Amino acid sequence: MAQDVMTPELLWKLGRITPLGISKDEKNVVYKVETPSVTENKSDTTFYTLPINGGNPSEIKDTAAVLKDKNIAPDGKYILYHEEVKIDKVLGKDFYPELDKSEVQIYDGLDYRHWDTWNEGKFNHVFYKENKEGAVGIDILKGENFDSPQKPFGDDDDYIWSPDSKSILYVCKKKIGTEYATSTNTNIFEYNLETGETINRTEENQGYDTAPQFSPTGNLTWLQMKRDGYEADKNDIIVSFEGMNRNLTANWDGTVNHFIWSNDGQKIYFIAPIDGTKQLFEVNFPGRTKITINVNQITNGDFDINDLIGFSGDEIIITRTDMNHASEIFSFDLNKNSWKQLSNVNTTSYNSLALSKTERRYVTTTDGKKMLVWVILPPNFDASKKYPTLLFCQGGPQAPLTQGYSFRWNFQLMAANGYIVVAPNRRGMQGHGVEWNEQISKDWGGQVMDDYLSAIDDITREAYVDAARLGCVGASYGGYSVFYLAGIHNNRFKTFIAHDGVFNTQSMFGTTEEIFFCNWDFDGAYWEKDNTVAQKAYTTFNPINSVEKWNKPILIIQGGKDFRVPIGQGQEAFQAAQLRGIKSRFLYFPEENHWVLKPQNAQVWQGEFFKWLKETL
Repeated sequence: MAQDVMTPELLWKLGRITPLGISKDEKNVVYKVETPSVTENKSDTTFYTLPINGGNPSEIKDTAAVLKDKNIAPDGKYILYHEEVKIDKVLGKDFYPELDKSEVQIYDGLDYRHWDTWNEGKFNHVFYKENKEGAVGIDILKGENFDSPQKPFGDDDDYIWSPDSKSILYVCKKKIGTEYATSTNTNIFEYNLETGETINRTEENQGYDTAPQFSPTGNLTWLQMKRDGYEADKNDIIVSFEGMNRNLTANWDGTVNHFIWSNDGQKIYFIAPIDGTKQLFEVNFPGRTKITINVNQITNGDFDINDLIGFSGDEIIITRTDMNHASEIFSFDLNKNSWKQLSNVNTTSYNSLALSKTERRYVTTTDGKKMLVWVILPPNFDASKKYPTLLFCQGGPQAPLTQGYSFRWNFQLMAANGYIVVAPNRRGMQGHGVEWNEQISKDWGGQVMDDYLSAIDDITREAYVDAARLGCVGASYGGYSVFYLAGIHNNRFKTFIAHDGVFNTQSMFGTTEEIFFCNWDFDGAYWEKDNTVAQKAYTTFNPINSVEKWNKPILIIQGGKDFRVPIGQGQEAFQAAQLRGIKSRFLYFPEENHWVLKPQNAQVWQGEFFKWLKETL
């Protein structure tokens, strides 16, 4: 019987799979594995092919030799790529060339920084060039101070060739300054190689238009959110067909993450959150017929499907995780509804471990709704014993809490350290219908806080929960939740941990880089005195207004390059705790952003996390 349990050291030795596609001959899956090295404080990357029907992986050096290059035009004449181009003057030396050692940045508008980098007047631009040695690239956004791929997370999926090789389609938000910072209105533009003209294919839509693909029969398809400024709006699949845009998922009560067309162009397969997991769905494309559009869930189980890689006959190739296992490559037979695990990057490591057990628990909320709560039990759990228990507060605030596998907020590792983890799918989570998902907007400190307390109160009735040893932990909106609950918990919790959490909604509005987020979730600015909804966000729902009720130890973690929830949030919280004489600690990562990405920093994070719990819980 396996006796070892997960440790921080082992967690950061696990390989991390990224699928790259199906090989040209359609016989292999191509993928890379990144393996962190704590000693060297970096990750090593190795590339592999794996037989699509199962077998042993083979290491490769050149992925270009086995993968079809999606950036080569269908007729083979041109190549697509992107580069960063200097457009705007920002630096002191841009304005004063003789002062080339000056360290100054000058801004006349917003969007002066994003995620973890400052705007230095450089923009991602899409280029194309002839597919021959020495060809010179043509910038299709020449002179435009816009980004494609989008920053900070866009990549070469943001631009594609048309099937006839005559045009390039790309995702871009063509706004600058305050307009850029307050809008989510990206569009899909089409550039004509022959004329050099660009048209907006999605001009009528005011929200996000992303992920362009062409169907096997040549129909442009993309993901669309309707409302400008709402980053967590329902994501629908749109198909442009015979001069009209058809929404295939309009009448389905969910939101789409990723999609892929079937090889025959009759169906679209997509991933969506559902009841605390991410599953595979399909929707038919009726074309000219009067056939009803139907969305069907294809897979079911306590796992997440994360990537759609491609097809092999009746099988779809995907990646899959659960709370005990990092991502691996699987095939799923669409006819037989059967699974086959193809990759085994971390199987040997997991086989030597006693795994935690995850349970579904359904709790009745204060407004009479049914809420899913994940309960993660320690390895070799003994119901006759009492265990310290952690309430995990998810971020987002509208990110789903599913069977994902985090390398920081790792439930398996928390459970292996002897803690029960309670992870509620509280208000705001995707996967429980659009109404449930949207209820958190403009209500950060409302029903969702009752949801948290309902979850922890319900599990505390179990004899195996040590009600005198409850902790509350979370990041981002989860960090906000920790700060807020610290002022209203009525002595339920013995300790708190908040990572990059919003502590002061007013200064958050004044320093975060994506203003559209606060505009939507807070309903406006703090100076809008006649806006009762906004004023509630900056008063009643502002954690700073309950600090006088803080009475338990709190660990505050902050990234120095987090421009989403900037450093002042953590500083304000720590200073308040210290001045009130509350046991507190400030864990500061100067070079990390909203996440902790460097191996040695991550080890310190884990060390301090569990050390704090041992000290205070």
